This record gives sequence, structure tokens and C-alpha cells, in this order.
Amino acid sequence: QMQLVESGGGLVQAGNSLRLSCKTSGRNFAMYGMGWFRRAPGKEREFVAGIHWNGREKNSADSVKGRFESSRDNAASTAYLQMNNLKLEDTAVYFCAAEAWGEGGSSSERYIYWGQGTQVTVSS
Repeated sequence: QMQLVESGGGLVQAGNSLRLSCKTSGRNFAMYGMGWFRRAPGKEREFVAGIHWNGREKNSADSVKGRFESSRDNAASTAYLQMNNLKLEDTAVYFCAAEAWGEGGSSSERYIYWGQGTQVTVSS
């Protein structure tokens, strides 16, 4: 089992930045692809960003491209999501997840370990 704990969420004004952290334990973090997902009120969960186990290959949803970036520190067993120029529509609960393929792709079905989520609220 892998345990994942997100932190860094909160209330922020539109245009500002937040960095989410996902601290993991229990498995060899360096072998897993990591993904970030979010669920906005009344909407389905959606993929936000992902990162390969090697830290070099990344991908992100069109809605956040150029504003959000995933990163990771394998020595610290932690993944990050840097969110810049936040918009009202970024308000959601954000989840990190781990998948054993190592790719950090956008398909939620591949992710086997999930955190509890952290709330991000963007105000005007």
C-alpha cells in the first residue's frame, strides 16, 4: 500500500499562485507515475497534470496548460503541483494519485493509490 497526503490547498484570489504537495509513504515512490486530478462542485473528476517516474516527461490538461506544472522529488517521495494565475474555475478538491505504469498519464483507471484531497478555492 502507498499512503498519499496532499497539502497546500486554501483560499486564494484569482491571479495568484498555490503549490500543492503530495507526500507519499509505503512504496517505492520513484517507480510510480504521479497524477493530479480535481473535482469541482457538481462536476466529474478530471485529470489536471501528470509526471513520469523519471520527472522529465509531463503532461497536463488543456484547461491548465501554461499555468500549472507538476514536478517531483523522488528522494523526498513527494510530488508537487505548481498552480499559477489561478482562475475561479480552478476551484475544486485536488487529489494526487499514483500509478504503477510509471507514466503519469491522464487515465484515472490506471491510478491505484489516491490521496484524500485538498480544497482549493479561488475568489474574485
